[in-house]
Amino acid sequence: MTTILETKDLTFKYPDGTEALKGINFKLEEGTMVALLGHNGAGKSTFFLHFNGINEATSGSVEIEGKPLKYDKKSLLEARQKIGIVFQNPDDQLFAPTVLEDVAFGPMNMGLPEDEVRQRALDALEKVGMSHVANKAPHHLSGGQKKRVAIAGILAMKPKVMVLDEPTSGLDPNGASSIMQLLYDLNAEGMTIMISTHDVDLVPLYSDNLHVIVGGQIIKSGTCKDIFSDPEVMEEADLRLPWIGQLFEKFDKEDGIVFEEGYPLTVGDAHDALLKRITK
Repeated sequence: MTTILETKDLTFKYPDGTEALKGINFKLEEGTMVALLGHNGAGKSTFFLHFNGINEATSGSVEIEGKPLKYDKKSLLEARQKIGIVFQNPDDQLFAPTVLEDVAFGPMNMGLPEDEVRQRALDALEKVGMSHVANKAPHHLSGGQKKRVAIAGILAMKPKVMVLDEPTSGLDPNGASSIMQLLYDLNAEGMTIMISTHDVDLVPLYSDNLHVIVGGQIIKSGTCKDIFSDPEVMEEADLRLPWIGQLFEKFDKEDGIVFEEGYPLTVGDAHDALLKRITK
């Protein structure tokens, strides 16, 4: 696999001296869908803001396609065309009078011809299912619609990587599932996706490539099974098993039903585990 984004010994201190990131070494492989799991205050958002130069590292480096990120205007524009970030609160990104103008903002700043800017914006809105609100004001949209429009604004720039900070925050279960299915589909089409979340029930459904961050450090990387079967990591990160895993843990501890391959973490895994036991 090709490494599309890498951080080396990345540290970041706020002006008051608070050390938010502590020497993070991280690689993002092209075409993957990766989750960064950690509680509020763990450093997820701060880490993401280094990927395209919104934050500048105190020490260490960020590399995009093997080249160190520079912080001059031209280099930052190039970085932001390749690495698009969707903020946790879509209101931080939506500011134009209409949805179409908002989605067109990025391509317009790339200096593209007007016809191409408009077409990119229309295509992106169609991709996220928001063509019907093109002429509406963003502040009239629901939370889920705003998330989709914010994603469209990044899609219109045709980045190689989309990074989303808590993409399901503030959404009801159906809205959260809808957004995650959209991201899953984009990844299936070839886009590299990275999300941050503290929702342990969500992660196993969409990504088996997981990184756990605590106190500005990535303490473990691996599959969901690797992470959720490691009691030390679970305790340090103050995590719990996804609810399906908790159910099967209860079967194990209270009913003596042992699952040698580990606790299932999704409905599909649970179905397979039970079917295997029934047909033995």
